Amino acid sequence: MPGINHCSVDAVLTKEVARIEALGVAGALLFGIPAAKDEIGTENFSPDGIVQRAVRLIKDQAPNLLVLTDVCCCEYTSHGHCGILRDGEGTVDNDATLEILAKVALSHAEAGADILAPSGMMDGMVGAIRGALDGAGYTDRAILSYAVKYASAFYGPFREAAESAPAFGDRRGYQMDPANVREALVEAALDEAEGADMLMVKPALAYLDVVRAVRERTHLPLVAYNVSGEYAMVKAAAERGWVDESATVLETLLAMRRAGADAIITYHAKDAARWLELSEPMRG
Repeated sequence: MPGINHCSVDAVLTKEVARIEALGVAGALLFGIPAAKDEIGTENFSPDGIVQRAVRLIKDQAPNLLVLTDVCCCEYTSHGHCGILRDGEGTVDNDATLEILAKVALSHAEAGADILAPSGMMDGMVGAIRGALDGAGYTDRAILSYAVKYASAFYGPFREAAESAPAFGDRRGYQMDPANVREALVEAALDEAEGADMLMVKPALAYLDVVRAVRERTHLPLVAYNVSGEYAMVKAAAERGWVDESATVLETLLAMRRAGADAIITYHAKDAARWLELSEPMRG
């Protein structure tokens, strides 16, 4: 995607942290691309994994920057699914996956992550992670649950960049049907009951009605994820001169806030931070 690059855990990431701190961006959500993949994603929960090393570097350099980590299996598994597969079946084993997610979250917390963000839409994932964190004494670490994550066409650019597309099949067995709003409310309520500190709706722009519906039913902080496809469409149109990029981005982010999002995860973050300095009335 234009303007978005991989960061290695060295001077590249160090420079990026300095940039976002200078712009006043509140935090960063980390995704990792491992050196090697296997059936269970071993590097995902390794103390010396790519995300674990990145977390330690960031917290050493910028201790006040919020560090969020994605807790999922898709980038680390050889098959690209968000969970561990049952032997010979090619279907995700939900309960076996919970054990892996608990290990991943705990390894991220040990590295210094502030907020753990499970994204695989596994049943019981929040409860499993909360139990692992509390049992290890990390009662102060927050869980931002991808409680409402749709099986969306808007994830394409990210899946290519993160090398996380499924090797076979798709994720409709555990991600949500885009036509279903009622299930979103059920999923959000279940994750809240399991101990989530924050909830997320993903994608954001095409699902503002869902953001509003969840907002009206919870007092937890609500996050909207402005995903890669949404970002890429605006960038492509702006490059062709079809839209005013800054005005379009700020208007769409404002729409997410208006729908009820307390925070927004977006690839536009650095640009938006610069533009907002020049456009105080647009602040939400």
